[in-house]
Amino acid sequence: MRLDGILAEKIVKRAMKIIGHSVNVMDEQGIIIASGDIRRLRQLHTGAVLALRENRIVEIDDTLAQKWNFEAQPGINLPIRYMGKNIGVVGISGNPDKLKDYAELVRMTAELIVEQDALVERQSWERRYKEEFILQLIKGNLSQQEMVRQAAFFTFSLDLPRVVLLIKLLNPNVENLQHLVNYLEQSGPSQEVAILSLDQIVVLQPLKLFNLDNTLLPSEYLDCGYKVAVGVRLAEAGGDALSLSYRTALTTLDYGLKQHPRKQYYLFEDYRLPVLLAGLADSWQAEELLKPLAPLRMPENKVLLKTLQQYFLANCDPLLSAQKLYIHPNTLRYRLTKIELVTGLSFNNIDDKLSFYLAIVLGI
Repeated sequence: MRLDGILAEKIVKRAMKIIGHSVNVMDEQGIIIASGDIRRLRQLHTGAVLALRENRIVEIDDTLAQKWNFEAQPGINLPIRYMGKNIGVVGISGNPDKLKDYAELVRMTAELIVEQDALVERQSWERRYKEEFILQLIKGNLSQQEMVRQAAFFTFSLDLPRVVLLIKLLNPNVENLQHLVNYLEQSGPSQEVAILSLDQIVVLQPLKLFNLDNTLLPSEYLDCGYKVAVGVRLAEAGGDALSLSYRTALTTLDYGLKQHPRKQYYLFEDYRLPVLLAGLADSWQAEELLKPLAPLRMPENKVLLKTLQQYFLANCDPLLSAQKLYIHPNTLRYRLTKIELVTGLSFNNIDDKLSFYLAIVLGI
């Protein structure tokens, strides 16, 4: 632990509020790094050097200050200790006889600030390491031995079934991201949270506590742009189950954003087939499968493509499809016949009908 300018400035401001005298903070070399008198910054403080060298309180009166050619002003200088080691000096400017009552209070304030800062820094590093562990765990990058060892270190239960939720912020910034992470950690102490990127957060929620109500996000986010994807919910626990839940959540989010951009929540169970087939979309098999349907991509066939999509969304129910399209059932039948003529496929042939459906699922 070492003093830097930011921490030293905290000590100066806090101490000066308490005692009303000018305060200096010197580093382990005796250089002034924060002061109530900015003209003294970066100067070598002779009293601080002596306090560090001899590990004692150094009082400087007018006579001693003059003897040192005013390389130190009258006042009291006390070593700042952390973990049994001197890391700097805090000095109070003024008549040392009048400052004795304040001296230990100021030193105590300085050391408390140092300890608090060290604790925050340690917690921050622990959080980063745990976050990295969570990310490596859900991505399946850890061996069984590494998984067990790190889980024990971070007191992470591998025996607890969890589901992975992905939160995507549509208008992200660092401040909002950090605020949301803090909220998620505090609102559900049993759930784990990690930042995937500036616009994505992953939440590992115990399966028995799974809930998608409005308490998942703070109220101020309800009117903001965000999407939530939920991976497969498995009764099994462990790294493999978490990795599968994460992969399905990731693919569910990608599919939902493309095919249902107006929705806010995407559950794997609602899009099981298209999510499971997502890996097929860019393959040569999919290219061959979709070749007969290429004419539907033409601008002049835009209405036919929309009709085909609504037909399958309505579970091939002609009346419901017609209602959703705001057309007469006879018009629907005409369009379906036109689709057969354009593609050369038939709705009465099971293989052809499957090709039609897969085309919609894969996002023709």
